[in-house]
Amino acid sequence: MNRTPADRPEHPGAAERFNEDQATYAVRGADQPDLEKGVAAIREVLKTLPVRPGVYRMQDARGDVLYVGKARALRNRVTNYTQVARLPKRLQRMVAQTRSMTIVTTRTEAEALLLEAQLIKRFRPAYNVLLRDDKSFPFILLREDHAFPRVQKHRGARRTKGQYFGPFASAGSVTRTLNALQKLFLLRSCSDSYFENRSRPCLLYQIKRCSAPCVGRISETDYGELVEDAKNFLSGKSTGVQARLSKQMAAAAEKQDYELAAVYRDRLRALTYIQGSQTVHAEGLGDADVFALACKAGTVSIQGFFIRGGQNWGHRAFFPAHTSDVPEEEVMSSFLVQFYEDMPPPKRILVDRELADFEVLEEALSERAGRRIAIEIPKRGDRKKLLDQARRNAEEALDRRLAETTTQGKILRELADTFELADIPKRIEVYDNSHIMGTNATGAMIVAGRKGSARTATASSTSSGPRRSRATTMR
Repeated sequence: MNRTPADRPEHPGAAERFNEDQATYAVRGADQPDLEKGVAAIREVLKTLPVRPGVYRMQDARGDVLYVGKARALRNRVTNYTQVARLPKRLQRMVAQTRSMTIVTTRTEAEALLLEAQLIKRFRPAYNVLLRDDKSFPFILLREDHAFPRVQKHRGARRTKGQYFGPFASAGSVTRTLNALQKLFLLRSCSDSYFENRSRPCLLYQIKRCSAPCVGRISETDYGELVEDAKNFLSGKSTGVQARLSKQMAAAAEKQDYELAAVYRDRLRALTYIQGSQTVHAEGLGDADVFALACKAGTVSIQGFFIRGGQNWGHRAFFPAHTSDVPEEEVMSSFLVQFYEDMPPPKRILVDRELADFEVLEEALSERAGRRIAIEIPKRGDRKKLLDQARRNAEEALDRRLAETTTQGKILRELADTFELADIPKRIEVYDNSHIMGTNATGAMIVAGRKGSARTATASSTSSGPRRSRATTMR
């Protein structure tokens, strides 16, 4: 038995639970795919494998992780891999490459599911369903570390003190909501240093998008009321906000302060507009995520709608990788557990099909959130209509994806013919280097492949070189 730091789980709060139950088994073999050697390596592990919950990693001769799986009973689950005739071709190829296994035991199957998602994200195994979109989702942050709280867009770790509202599907969704918040509640968006050094109101005050607390145009108490209204609005309690604005508009008109009444009128109009644009037949739904799956030609699309307080905070299509020959219910389960690895789950998750390990997934997400999480499959009513809408969007997104892939393949074939290449290039790299008078050198790389553009990497250097140069490589 070996125990290494690299095998320790990183899930918050889990390390203490796992440390005492962790075990690693390794059997080395040749580096060429060989089904008999793969089965022999697995059988060697079975000699000392316990019958208890845990996570197993299957590795090739170099130690690269091929697959991460979880099991209620490790011995029973791993034994299945020795019955080669019953395995699909995909898993037979995996077994043929397997030369070692790493085993981590857990107390419950739910803990194993959480650890599995963490390890999949860390190792990106070739035989696991992978959530390829690793871009973090934006949130709205209402900071609470200042007498006059600031509202702003936020990505990444949530370390700043304040209330976070989200996730939003895109930066555009956040921007539209922030604009509405500025029109409705006149909250400041400037940095603390900018706030402290103001001697007169900025342009946002002039265009009625800020109440100018920096120069005392509003008291701390009145500003606090605006902050509470903003919290209620973001939590879906906009009815009370609307009633208060109507009352204030009527009071201003009664005092013949028509300019102030016009301000309240404009805020009411902004509230009505944002309510109309965000409602998606989600009355009574509260906080929920809606997911529907579509599959065609071996490609899977999962459409997600994000509902908070009965408001639509955007939608996004996901295209998980390594889904060939994997049952659709297993794809959806793997997607959900990876999606909520870094994302706080809402109280309710709506899906369009039965899931693999439904109860375990529900238990695992509830454990992670620290409260009850319900996974539901609506059969009728508005929730079923919402799910049908998500399914239509998933199908349309998949059709667009397949069309783009076909077009990309045609372009690459023409490129191969033009340059008389032996085969269609799998990867195209374009480099661009530049600097300013010998300083601030910057190099950029653009990558494209058979599925279109990939993420772009940029590096900077202080070394001098040619003022500008470009190079393109294909392989």
